[in-house]
Amino acid sequence: MTFARLLRPSPPHECPRAEQPSAAAAWPYDNPMLIGIPQSEFTPSVRRAIWVLLGEARNLRSELETTRALLRTTEQAIDRDHLLPVLNRRAFVRELDRQIASASRYATPVSLAYLDLNGFKNTNDTHGHACGDAVLGHFASTLLSGLRSSDVVARLGGDEFGVVLLHTDEKQAESTCIRIRELVASKPLVWEGATVSVGVSFGAVQLRTGMDAEAAISAADAAMYRNKSLRQ
Repeated sequence: MTFARLLRPSPPHECPRAEQPSAAAAWPYDNPMLIGIPQSEFTPSVRRAIWVLLGEARNLRSELETTRALLRTTEQAIDRDHLLPVLNRRAFVRELDRQIASASRYATPVSLAYLDLNGFKNTNDTHGHACGDAVLGHFASTLLSGLRSSDVVARLGGDEFGVVLLHTDEKQAESTCIRIRELVASKPLVWEGATVSVGVSFGAVQLRTGMDAEAAISAADAAMYRNKSLRQ
């Protein structure tokens, strides 16, 4: 049993600052030897000092919990894209490496999808960067709505996105990408009265033993360019 727990009052009583606690003052433990203090030394001033220490300990515990909460919030902010409610590339690479190791260890299929917006540069040039940002936000929202909560989504840069699809082989990942492409096509953005449509090109690869995150991203990117060339 810890020192602080031994001394925790139930119910709590505050020791008056201006007065020493009287002999009749409430004290949670009658035997001060429980905390290693001889009876003869267990004076009101010692009791008051212990109360002060316990108060400081409670304050420190509260400050520690607050600091931990702030650290968690800061870590989450660092991992997020500055514009969209998805991970940034740095955090995605870390998660992708973790999923590659997990897929290898547990022999469960995990795939990576690489998604690229077609015509995004033209959208920026025609309607301006504010519209481009709105297109990205609209696409991210549509993408998230079409995926499972367990899937991991990130903006890899510009108009390129990555998705880790858990318990999904390569063929299933391609089917998911086709469904996302159709969903995006069915929900164009309306910007200042104009309908702004973008297409989606994709590539998908199943994560395999020996891959690292960057190799997996490169493979999915290459698959995306192959698929894109076939559709042109």
